[in-house]
This record gives sequence, C-alpha cells and structure tokens, in this order.
Amino acid sequence: MISARHLTLAAAIVALAALARSPLAQGNRWLVDAPDERTRLERLETYLRGFDQPMWEVGMRYLHVEQAIADRNWALATYHWDKVKTTIDNGLMKRPARRASAEKIFLGAPWEQLSAALKTSDVAAIGPAFDRAKAACEGCHVAEQVAFMNDQPMFRRGPARR
Repeated sequence: MISARHLTLAAAIVALAALARSPLAQGNRWLVDAPDERTRLERLETYLRGFDQPMWEVGMRYLHVEQAIADRNWALATYHWDKVKTTIDNGLMKRPARRASAEKIFLGAPWEQLSAALKTSDVAAIGPAFDRAKAACEGCHVAEQVAFMNDQPMFRRGPARR
C-alpha cells in the first residue's frame, strides 16, 4: 500500500519536473533561451506592453519638466521635454492607432512652443507654454477615451509656477 509520504514525494517530483520545463526555470536568459524566435518576440512584446508604459515615463518626465521650470533650470527642463517627445514617438510605434491624436493635439504646436520657449529662458514665455502643453496632454487623454488620467495630482495643480 502506498503511504501518504510516498504520495507527497511523488507529487513533489512531478512538480519539480514541471517547473524544470517552465520558462521560470530558464533563469536570467528568458530571451536567449526561448525555444524559438516567435516565442522570443512574444516575450518581448509582452514585456514592453502597450502605450501605458511610455505614458508612465512621460508622466515622470512631465513632473521633472515642471520642477525644472520652477527651479529655472532650463537645461534640465529642455532635456526632459525632449525625452517626452522621444518617449511618445516610441510608444506610437507600439500603438500606432494613437498617432493621430498625439500628433494633432500634443506633438505639434504645444510641444514645439514649450521647446522653443525653454530655449529662450524667458519665464514670461515658458509658463504659458507649459500651461498650453499641460492642456494639450489633458485634451489628448480625452480624445483617446482615457480622461480619467486627468484626475490626478499632476493635472490638478494650477498654472506652472513662475
């Protein structure tokens, strides 16, 4: 007769064998050791996700731009503002259906006006340009049916501190 101890041991052996065949057993080489190119690409696509990840980075950089403006650190504000555009462009590669809104509402005049204003170091031009860019962000969220994004602290603050 098989004892509970033997059943537990057999179950553990089966579980370890299954784990050894799982992607988790591949350790740090989850791409290199993928069984084929399609699996490798699917893993990359899953890891890189959709437009949410680039927008998270955009949000962080937006906050850095706002703080750099408050600190009158125009070089830092310009650096992060340029990266905002790069990040959105990269995100559009993953989600091309969002391109029309991004280009029409944000990447044109609002992005360009703040970029130009930052290069002048003119506080009187930078504050209003930042406020227009912020409004464009919110407008793009509405157009893309994610208006709930506008209900967070970064958008509830008043006009850019000058």
